[in-house]
Amino acid sequence: MTTTDSPPDAAALARRVEEFLAEHDPASSDPAEFLRERFAAGLAWVHYPAGLGGLGAENGLQTAVDAAFARAGAPENRPRLNVIGLGMAAPTILRFGDDDQKQRWLPSLWTGEDIWCQLFSEPGAGSDLAGVGTSAVWDTDAWVLNGQKVWTSMAHHARWGIILARTDPEAVKHRGLSYFVVDMTAPGVEVRGLRQITGEAEFNEVFLTDVRVPDDQRLGEVGQGWAVAQYTLMNERVAIGGGTLPRESGAVGTLATRWREHPEARTPGLHDRMLRLWVQTEAARLTAERLGQQQAAGQPGPEGSGVKITYARLNQECSSLELELQGEDGLRYRDYTERRPEVEDYGSRDAGWRYLRFRANSIEGGTSEILRNVVAERVLGLPAEARADKDVPWKDLPR
Repeated sequence: MTTTDSPPDAAALARRVEEFLAEHDPASSDPAEFLRERFAAGLAWVHYPAGLGGLGAENGLQTAVDAAFARAGAPENRPRLNVIGLGMAAPTILRFGDDDQKQRWLPSLWTGEDIWCQLFSEPGAGSDLAGVGTSAVWDTDAWVLNGQKVWTSMAHHARWGIILARTDPEAVKHRGLSYFVVDMTAPGVEVRGLRQITGEAEFNEVFLTDVRVPDDQRLGEVGQGWAVAQYTLMNERVAIGGGTLPRESGAVGTLATRWREHPEARTPGLHDRMLRLWVQTEAARLTAERLGQQQAAGQPGPEGSGVKITYARLNQECSSLELELQGEDGLRYRDYTERRPEVEDYGSRDAGWRYLRFRANSIEGGTSEILRNVVAERVLGLPAEARADKDVPWKDLPR
């Protein structure tokens, strides 16, 4: 394998990929071993540091590397099933983890051997995330966690979870939090499915009863949990609303297909709505692509909140128009069977399912109402909203 002391450029990366594929034939290699070797070669996420799946290259070069492996028929690392691990946990570990934690978690995270989930929201702390009540109390040689988390995607598949817990109830709510990685197979962790409006149980509630978490599974300092969580959430919002997608894909692509196939349903008013949604979606796609590049460089910002707001609104408006174009047939809902989907394929489902499922887009990953406050205060620099609980210890807050 070619080596160099300086970060490789596009041409050097292309040679590395070519040499790697010559040594590791995707057709005859064990998929898991192939992915482990790709990580070891620094061709996993090339902008990460050497030794952690990368080569310190420019983040914009990742797309070409992924495309080259895809053309060769290389196995995937389950990116849709492990979106929380790849898009949220990994950058947080890279930013706040120590060397041992990075080496322990990043390889199996990237290869997809370990699925990750996010344990933030609670029944009494969703939009007001700083109000979480799950406790973490130090006991001799470990933190003991007790509490309940809710709306946890992939918890029924996850090996690891990133969790925000309260270590100091005497401090004001933002300052008494710490951030941990919890073993989802540990004694005391119970996962239950949550059935939603579509009939499926895509999400979970997680109960933690005397779950012991070693101190070497803490990310950041004790009491630094809010800052670590904010970094995770900025990556989450870019992951939900961002990503490099082809033009006319997603909800607007499904809508455009129905529009072209049913000219009899068109009216001048609907034509205007269709064009506006198409243009707005394309503008959002290009913005999300730019923010995705910032995220890959380890620089997610509050602007991701604006992208996520737009993503939610456009999905809901596109699915509404799609249902309207179906006329009476749009009133039928074809399947209310309770099941546990691994990955939702929005394009393969019917219009009624998309209409119902997209209602959640303005809630999950941060409600649109809260995210508008984020944009107002952190992007536009407007005065902060008055908060009566700002200087009150968490234990004294009404609940």
